[in-house]
Amino acid sequence: MPMKTHDVTIIGGGIVGICSALSLQDRGISVRLIDKDDPGQATSYGNAGVISPWSIIPHSTPGFWKTIPKLMLTGWRPLSVRLTSLANMIPWGLKFLYNGTEENTRNIANAMSLLCSPSIELYSKHLNGTGHEGLVKNTAYLQLVRHAKDATLDDLKFQIRLQKGAKIEIIKGSELRALEPALSSKFEAGIVTYDVARSLSPGRLSAVLAMKAKAQGAEIIKDQILEIHRDVETWILKGQISNYKTKSLVISSGAWSRDLLSNLDVTVPLMTERGYHIHCSDPEIEVKNSVVFPEGGVIASLMEGGVRVAGQAEFGPIEAPLDPKRKSILSAIAIEMFPDISLRKTKFWMGHRPSFPDSIPVIGSVPNQPNLFVNFGHSHHGLMMAPKSGEVLANILTHNLGNEDTSSVSIMRFLN
Repeated sequence: MPMKTHDVTIIGGGIVGICSALSLQDRGISVRLIDKDDPGQATSYGNAGVISPWSIIPHSTPGFWKTIPKLMLTGWRPLSVRLTSLANMIPWGLKFLYNGTEENTRNIANAMSLLCSPSIELYSKHLNGTGHEGLVKNTAYLQLVRHAKDATLDDLKFQIRLQKGAKIEIIKGSELRALEPALSSKFEAGIVTYDVARSLSPGRLSAVLAMKAKAQGAEIIKDQILEIHRDVETWILKGQISNYKTKSLVISSGAWSRDLLSNLDVTVPLMTERGYHIHCSDPEIEVKNSVVFPEGGVIASLMEGGVRVAGQAEFGPIEAPLDPKRKSILSAIAIEMFPDISLRKTKFWMGHRPSFPDSIPVIGSVPNQPNLFVNFGHSHHGLMMAPKSGEVLANILTHNLGNEDTSSVSIMRFLN
């Protein structure tokens, strides 16, 4: 059969690819979306659901390097590196640590703010008219503190957020219990960030928005793209099931994007950072907000069908099996946070985050590759950055950026 040519084909049907499709459609562009999985049911499915305009702090901050041994070797061990990834991890890690200055932290926070600030508003726009507007709910973000004396807003990450207009306060004792009644008494204080939201089901949110894109004319195909190459005026995509032709191509395949770009001799420092969750379908408690436990590297949220405890970071190859020990670790953390939680009905999950050493994705055109665009590398922030990332991509693709400076998310920072 002759290959049908689309204006734009997006490889990757996660939440970033889906939001990109919606933004392109808003500008009158026909879109094809190709993914080996159902839309939004891989990495996008399993996150903690946080949608926050204030999640703008990179992972490498001043002094973070001092905490690495503790994160890897003691307690809940929220950070680990598989031996098979060590060779790639060393140069990536050096770049990561290089970013951990106050100046770099502030600059990166500005770039992250560009993508996170309008996230709630844009999700409301995308969900409007779907009948599923309630999938995004206003909430608060509560960071737990064991000892009241340690609760402070002096840290750089809080100072940056406050300077940008976040409403943050410290609560203790009865105020903390009123906010989260099921919380363990081991925690004496909490730091609350207001004016955030969460998705009650990241997987269903993705599916609903994909259905909207399809209803608006998007072609959604389930296939795995194995190879891409340029043929005169078009891109040819070789899939496991079929081949495809497109005028413009967007690579938005998360952790799998690096290998697709390597077909074209384009190299970027992307690492696969694996995250885990347990989903308790009959928890017998209620979690009212997004509750973060820094020691364990997790966030707990009430979602459709139960309580999810999600997080931790394990750097390892995409093809490596999940670490079964993480299930017992997450279960122990859940009990540490909420002593009365029931874990009788619990599902265990692992997904792949695509992470750059500066915590910022790449969005926009690829030099010397006509009509090739990228939108990936969102690390822990894919859900909240997705709608604005789609807008930025669509504006770049249609040459309609206005006064918005998107140089901070350009792939050029890795190719110079």
